[in-house]
Amino acid sequence: MKLNILGCYSATPRTFTNPTSQVLEINNHLFLIDCGEGTQVQLRKHKIKFNRIKHIFISHLHGDHFFGLVGLISTFRLLTREADLHIYAPKGLKEVIILQMKLAKSWTNYNLIFHELTSTESQVIFEDDKVEVSTIPLDHRVYTNGFLFKEKPGDRKLDMNAVLNEDIEIAYYRKLKQGFDVENKNGDLVKNETVTFPPEKPKSYAFCSDTAYNEAIVPLIKNADVIYHESTFLEQHAHLAPKTKHSTAKEAAKIAKLANVGKLILGHYSTRYDDINMFKTEANEFFENVELADDGKVFEL
Repeated sequence: MKLNILGCYSATPRTFTNPTSQVLEINNHLFLIDCGEGTQVQLRKHKIKFNRIKHIFISHLHGDHFFGLVGLISTFRLLTREADLHIYAPKGLKEVIILQMKLAKSWTNYNLIFHELTSTESQVIFEDDKVEVSTIPLDHRVYTNGFLFKEKPGDRKLDMNAVLNEDIEIAYYRKLKQGFDVENKNGDLVKNETVTFPPEKPKSYAFCSDTAYNEAIVPLIKNADVIYHESTFLEQHAHLAPKTKHSTAKEAAKIAKLANVGKLILGHYSTRYDDINMFKTEANEFFENVELADDGKVFEL
């Protein structure tokens, strides 16, 4: 699992920072999470292949989280994309994008499929045989979701020395990886656990977009390997957090501690601050394993 940070600052773009957008690589999927202004330029800059993005998740309809989307959709059209593009977003985004395409007379030459989100309860919005994605309802000024990405358990690993000692036909290797007991060449039943190792522990990543401090999300992200949590303010401006429905670095760290997550990544910093290292310093008072997102930074999860 790999996380590419394309942008992680709040509100207004600058020449050296970008609003929210990131790409999660998980089990051969390339998921785009939020699409702030400048996202497609960042994708090119960091050599991320456009055509591998088939699913886009938009947390809410504030511009710094989706203003780059219509441009990306248009570029896909210019690149003669053929693959379907799925967009998971709050109800209303489809209307915005369709109006833009209608007025510009620039309909896509690929299927653009919107999955409109309205539920205030967590729900599974994408699932295949390797990955499950569910929403994390957040507390912001408009309807907002985070997203929890979870790997499904993989195949068991063959203990080749044990497999060879048991004289098992190669044709049964796949069944062994799937957890079944099999017969060896002598017709004896071989217990799976005697010739295989357990699969690697499935990983999980929680993206917690713009939100006020909200302990209600703790059960949804409990024991996640990594969470990204917005941290717009430092303590000197903590009084602004409740009225804007954003969080401080300390509040993000409190959520990480309550949820017993493995690692906390901070982001969505207000551009009023010259040194983002203070966010880590303040978060470390409550949670030890803290890292700072920054534009272009890659995390191997």
